[in-house]
Amino acid sequence: MDIRVVIVGLGPIGAAVARQIVERKGFRLVGAVDIDPQKLGQDAARVIGLEKPLRVKVTNDIGKTIKAAKPHVAVLCTSSALKSVVGQFEEVLKRRVPIVTTTEEAAYPSRANRRLAARLDAAARKAKVAVLGTGVNPGFTMDALPIALTAVCERVTSIEVLRVQDARIRRLPFQQKIGAGLTREQFARRVEAGTVRHVGFTESIQMIADAMSWKLDRVTDEIEPKMADGDVASDLLSVRAGQVCGLVQRGTGYVNGEPRIRLRLEAYLGAPESYESVLVEGSPRIHSRIDGGVHGDIATASMAVNAIPAVMSASPGFRTMRDLRLPSFYGGS
Repeated sequence: MDIRVVIVGLGPIGAAVARQIVERKGFRLVGAVDIDPQKLGQDAARVIGLEKPLRVKVTNDIGKTIKAAKPHVAVLCTSSALKSVVGQFEEVLKRRVPIVTTTEEAAYPSRANRRLAARLDAAARKAKVAVLGTGVNPGFTMDALPIALTAVCERVTSIEVLRVQDARIRRLPFQQKIGAGLTREQFARRVEAGTVRHVGFTESIQMIADAMSWKLDRVTDEIEPKMADGDVASDLLSVRAGQVCGLVQRGTGYVNGEPRIRLRLEAYLGAPESYESVLVEGSPRIHSRIDGGVHGDIATASMAVNAIPAVMSASPGFRTMRDLRLPSFYGGS
């Protein structure tokens, strides 16, 4: 029997999730929700870029859509901030439907979000379903992957993760989120406002630390602009020499005053190569590298889709990638 799925949020990532649900075996798209007036009432196929009608109309009411569609699971792709989506989570949980979300702050709630996480955990337990925050980062490349690599170690002293991405292949919202096209001054103001940054470093560092049983003294999260040496452009955005073409973000977790976890993201238009690197210092010393990198948009949607079967069978409550059975590609039953 196909897994019946409702998608909430049909931006670039939500649309990518919906396309996979439609095109892959074992799933069926039965509902679609978005607040954009231009999408309301349209066939979901048109909104997500498919030609063949799906006979699924986009609505703006989560509760009514779930009641009518009777899904096995809901996938929420609406915001990076946990506080912005609490109401959406609770609307789904009222109907006793498990949730997979790409909300970055839901991947591993930080101290600032512990109260919200506890509230959602209680709601999920009451509904007797699981809620999972996942994606490629956070959710895999900078936390779940390095954690998994340590399973072969008898001793771990530090973990360093480096992610380099040529942002020219990413969606426009991502290129804007890393500050491409801004001046240095504009970049600094938007970093201060919190609109230019990668969300998830704090969550990933805490996830790794808890997995290693390391008690963190403090966590730092630093952002600086990557300036373009020459003109560079994607299909969506042009950057002139001297403008910001992306960012370099560093996160560090300290244990007893020593840096034990280091995360570094370099995401900018024109990066000469893309790759993921994990270095585990310990016994044995592990160095893993993925040449070409993991395509962020494809991988984020795929993580959400492939986690669905695991979430449906998970224990009730607010879950993380550390709690779940190991997700893998799901090809239908």
